[in-house]
Amino acid sequence: MKDYLLHFPKEWQFDVGDTIDLWIKSFSREQREILTAIRNFVITSIKGINWLLAIIPWWLLIIIVMILGWRISGKKRVGLLYGAMLIFVGSCGLWDHMLETLSIVIASVILSVILGFPLGVLIAMNKRAESIIRPILDLMQTMPTFVYLVPAVMLFSTGKTPALMATTIYAVVPMIRMTSHGIIHVNGEVVEAAKAFGSTNLQTLVKVQIPQAMPTIMTGVNQTIMMAMSMVVTCALIGANGLGMEILLATNRTEMGKALMPGICIVIVAIILDRLTQGLVKRKEAEQQ
Repeated sequence: MKDYLLHFPKEWQFDVGDTIDLWIKSFSREQREILTAIRNFVITSIKGINWLLAIIPWWLLIIIVMILGWRISGKKRVGLLYGAMLIFVGSCGLWDHMLETLSIVIASVILSVILGFPLGVLIAMNKRAESIIRPILDLMQTMPTFVYLVPAVMLFSTGKTPALMATTIYAVVPMIRMTSHGIIHVNGEVVEAAKAFGSTNLQTLVKVQIPQAMPTIMTGVNQTIMMAMSMVVTCALIGANGLGMEILLATNRTEMGKALMPGICIVIVAIILDRLTQGLVKRKEAEQQ
């Protein structure tokens, strides 16, 4: 009796981990052809994005970022600062690693937008879908990121594909939430006016609600980019090359100096992406005022 009071009863304990692992392994064997096709498509897509980034001369990419920073912020010194930050990345010998990291981030953000935008619209327009999807989103946000890596590796082995899948699962949540939030909180009088002029629900959604919610949707894109960047180092654990892999290798060798430089470069890339997308959000908000 004393054991039952001090320790949780062993008779009440159960373990479903082995059952889940067996199911995933069985699914992986049965759907090998489909999973291989997905893996090849993902690798080709990431390599294609990396190739597009790589064929742009380094100096031209820096100039493009400088012009974007200047035009979006309206300040020339901001563009010059972004250019100096990218020159620092190149001076550290990490330019190619930065492009590899960017290719995975861009691919995951594109996939997150493709999946997250329609799901956000669905949640905003359908209460039953909201009651089903929102608890799943809560689970996805609170689940430790390492949990995403295990099934991804079991299905797709190590490399870019599981990294993309895990990053997308982690980063898609703010895209869904902000899209639904923006559409739900569009001014009700504007929506009623559109319907009064004979617009259907679809026309109201496409021509009124989505344009009005665009600043909030762009905020979701911004948060998605930031969350994808935060997965860079974690995905290095499953073989994703780039800045995260450099940090992981340096950490394993206990080389603090070599880990510091790619860490700073990740921060630089994250800052530039954050400021550019935030600038677009502010511009959208200014256009609507």
